[in-house]
Amino acid sequence: MTVLFLVVLVDMLGFTIVIPFLTYFIQDLATGQGINDVGNRDLWVGIVIAVYSLAQFLFTPILGSLSDSLGRRPVIMFGLVSNSIFFIVFGLSNSLEMAIVARFMAGAGNGNIAVARAYIGDISSSEMITRRMGMLGAAFGLGFMIGPFIGGILSDPATSIGGAFNSSFWRGHEYLLPCIFSSLLSLFSLTLAYFWLEESLDTESQVSTVQMSAWGKLGETFSNIAGIRKIPVVSTLVTINFLFLMAFSMMHGTFILFTAMPVESGGLGWSEMDNGWIFAFIGLLGVIVQGGLIGPLSDRFGMHRLMVIGTILCGLGIASLPYVPSEASWLILGSSAGLAIGNGLFSPTQSSLLTFEAQNRGHELGLVMGAQEGYGALARILGPLLAAYIWSETVEGTGIWTFHTCFRVAGVIFMIAVLMQMMLKTRMKEQENHVTV
Repeated sequence: MTVLFLVVLVDMLGFTIVIPFLTYFIQDLATGQGINDVGNRDLWVGIVIAVYSLAQFLFTPILGSLSDSLGRRPVIMFGLVSNSIFFIVFGLSNSLEMAIVARFMAGAGNGNIAVARAYIGDISSSEMITRRMGMLGAAFGLGFMIGPFIGGILSDPATSIGGAFNSSFWRGHEYLLPCIFSSLLSLFSLTLAYFWLEESLDTESQVSTVQMSAWGKLGETFSNIAGIRKIPVVSTLVTINFLFLMAFSMMHGTFILFTAMPVESGGLGWSEMDNGWIFAFIGLLGVIVQGGLIGPLSDRFGMHRLMVIGTILCGLGIASLPYVPSEASWLILGSSAGLAIGNGLFSPTQSSLLTFEAQNRGHELGLVMGAQEGYGALARILGPLLAAYIWSETVEGTGIWTFHTCFRVAGVIFMIAVLMQMMLKTRMKEQENHVTV
């Protein structure tokens, strides 16, 4: 667990470095290609965010299934190699097309999250799963705390750092330095995995696979994703996660679109560094919740209740974001806290419930987690695209149809997920209710 924690932490540091500058980078590329309309320009932000998840949707279930047969360790290492290459390609992008290709290729190779969760399932008893999923979440939280801060500092080094970086090359590649740093982090993580990460599956546990063409494997993947819909309870948990992630990912692009918007237009007028600080705050709360509180809280309240509470907090947090006034921008800490704490409660408890149900019902854990990540990737495709489309249509609107609309829609989706959770009957919920009685 220690080595897995370090590998995931370093990997997440590299991944989250792009958060504070991606929106600005894509806006610059779009403007450079003559896309000056605010709505159309910002629509490309959602497209670039979504294309990464599109690649994950297509390839993560394949990687999840392959980890059942080849082992978890080689799949994790493959994702780290992919990150190392394509982060630099992204930083060198001089067109929207190049940026889209770089993000797609990075997403295609990165199946680390699904495989890491399956790895924990391999080595953990049912009593330890929640705490260890929390440790994994803490690695994500640390990544979100430190990564965006570093990304904000290293953006536009010609201006922010100066010296040797004050050259025409770095002025023409404002966002390359954080991408290089991210690539180096992935290489470091790859070194950790190569020398110290042991395989969690023994030879007898690995599932034999039949060789087939790439198209055949892709078809099998879609069949597996569709097949999980027939599994009671497990399919409902996957759907709840899908709705949660779709609503949560709606703020990935629009959060910074809102904070970067000029004050006179209703935004906060923030820079890359300002956004780096707020994401560091979100990450800090994630570390506290998932790294230290999730175990005692799950013992006290039960995983099912924490999952519901987390979803409600996220819904309130994202729906309230656009109402933060520029003259009191510190109020965004409240909305951000709702998002951070809510996600910190939902993610490990939902993953733990899914693992518990899958194991108790005799299903392959790698397949179930891979299918969940496939649906999660689909949610992360639809969420940014939906938010970007709504944003582009309402950003300059009046009345009830303003840039607030996409945040309200996300809040409604969270509430639908809450209703599904309240009606869900899992074996773990039955055990928790029995203990309570």
